[in-house]
Parts: sequence; structure tokens; C-alpha cells
Amino acid sequence: MSASGKVIPLHELRGAAATKARILDAAEALFMEHGFEATSLRAITAAAAVNLAAVNYHFGSKEELFQAVLTRRLDPMNQRRIALLDRLEADATAPLDCERILTALFVPALALARDPERGGKNFLRLLGRAYADPAPFIRRFLSDQYAEMIARFKAAFARALPHLPRKELSWRLHFIMGALSYTLAGTDALKLIAELNPRDSTNDELLLRRLAPFLLAGLTAPLPGLDDVARELEGELASQA
Repeated sequence: MSASGKVIPLHELRGAAATKARILDAAEALFMEHGFEATSLRAITAAAAVNLAAVNYHFGSKEELFQAVLTRRLDPMNQRRIALLDRLEADATAPLDCERILTALFVPALALARDPERGGKNFLRLLGRAYADPAPFIRRFLSDQYAEMIARFKAAFARALPHLPRKELSWRLHFIMGALSYTLAGTDALKLIAELNPRDSTNDELLLRRLAPFLLAGLTAPLPGLDDVARELEGELASQA
């Protein structure tokens, strides 16, 4: 039923849903390949075989379309992360260790990467690009969309690492999300894998499994001796002067 109270025929509803999905699919592929700024609405309408009015009707603007592209897969993935963390904690008799918490963070992303029907690989690459995008509206949007999930995982990591100050834990979680996003978005890691094993050059699972031990080591590293680091940096700067 429309806002005016008019009953909309089922075939029209299905047609509108199909058009909306086609726009989202086309926009996702183009945003992933070119980024937000370099992707025009004209390119999206051409790829989706729709007119500009259809994009405006379903989404209103390019910014809102970009947000819809991210929300379509990001929200369910983050919900699955929280649900898996809830399940792991419910089954545990003590606070989860960092490795188990990382499992809850990674498994839903791996499941998405393995699902070709949901376009998971393209989306994860797009998400990585979006995370590094300087556009203020994208940063605000991702901050809001990640807020519940990050808060939930931060609480779990705080129980696993009670000796870490909260500010230090926040920094380490920021580095985790940055490393994860860069790995999924960048091509350098794919080139490295291709050199080591050409058959696995586009294997997101291999990328994430190699990243997990690195992140675990960073999470559990001793607290930095800031005075020592500062002195070392001063020495390096002095030697280069």
C-alpha cells in the first residue's frame, strides 16, 4: 500500500524491488572499483539500465545511495558478529580470550567473502575503500554503523585484557579495524599472495587467516614504553639532520 492509501499491485512491488536491487548491485560494483567521488550517477544508471528518476525515487541522492549500498550488507554482518560473540560468551565459563573474540569478528566476514551470490568479495573491498575514504559523511556514517558492534567487542576485549588502559584498548581496536579494512581493500596483499601461490590470488579467507595472528600479537603486546619510544625517535631525527 502506498503512502496515499492506494493498494499497489504485487507485480509493481516486485518490479520496484527488482529495480532497487539492480541499482544497488550496479552502484556497489562501481563504488568498489572507482570510489565514491569518481563514480557518477550517470555511470550507475547506465550500468543498472535505469533512468535517473529511478535512483532519485528509491534513494534520493548519491550519498544516500552509497549509504544504502553499505547498509545492505554491513548491518547483517555486524549483527552476525554480535550474535556469534554472544553465543561464544554464553558457552564460556570464563572471559573469552582474544583469539576467540577475533573469531567472532572474522567468521562473519569470511562467510560473506565465501558467498558469491551475495557479492561478498566486492562488498568487503568496497568497505575497505570506504573506511579509508576522507569524505566526512562517510566517516560519520561508518562511525554510527559500527558503534554498537565496536562497543560490544571493546567490552569483550576489556575483560580479556584487564591490564590495558581503556584508551590504549581503543587505539588497538582502531588499528585492528584499519588493518582489516586496508587488507580487504588493497591490492598489495593480493599481489603478494599471487606471487606465493597463484591459485589463491583472490582468496579472502587466506588473507584474513594470515592477518588474524598479526592482530592477535598487536592486541596482546606489552604496553609501550613511551619515554623509550620518544628517545628513539629523537635519536633518529637527530641522525638525519
